[in-house]
Amino acid sequence: MDLHDMRREYLMGELRRKDLHDDPHEQFALWMKQAFDMEVVDPPAMVVATVDAAGVPSQRIVLLKHFDSQGFIFYTSYSSHKGSDLDANPNISLHFPWHAVERQIRITGTAERLSREESQRYFHSRPRGSQLAAAVSPQSSVVDSREALETAFAELDAQTADSEVPFPETWGGYRVRASQMEFWQGGANRLHNRFRYTHTQNAWQIDRLAP
Repeated sequence: MDLHDMRREYLMGELRRKDLHDDPHEQFALWMKQAFDMEVVDPPAMVVATVDAAGVPSQRIVLLKHFDSQGFIFYTSYSSHKGSDLDANPNISLHFPWHAVERQIRITGTAERLSREESQRYFHSRPRGSQLAAAVSPQSSVVDSREALETAFAELDAQTADSEVPFPETWGGYRVRASQMEFWQGGANRLHNRFRYTHTQNAWQIDRLAP
């Protein structure tokens, strides 16, 4: 497949400084609501980028589960690849690629673990199948087969049929506290609109970036 001459224009909208909230968390909330209103597929799905102790980057798609002025929360296994990366280097980047509406949001910051109580509370709010899967899956580790995972799942399901699924000690949440947030809106002739929020002391500085 030759991609050399495949092009399209970005004409769905504009973004001006006057359109932006002074706080990027409020701007994020607005765009997230609009993404749902415009029926973007899985707006909370984000690319999470981490770097290991040797400086090797890694990316994967994770679901955002909560956000507010304090940060952006997702859950995973602390013993997973991303968990090991964050133990060595808490710097992290989140990316929301909303192609259907010609928008992107990029968040840079640091990740910190939630308290055990917060993680446990969310764990037990999940569907039972999700709880069982998290409890039996050694995320990012080599496994013998799909059947081995399914057997472990079925065994734990049977063992806990009349009780609560035990909370896995290696599973929990992270809160990402943003130091920078960038909002991208496609523009005609590749003159895309990019605005970057940078946290400086107790305020946010907003700059327009060249496309």
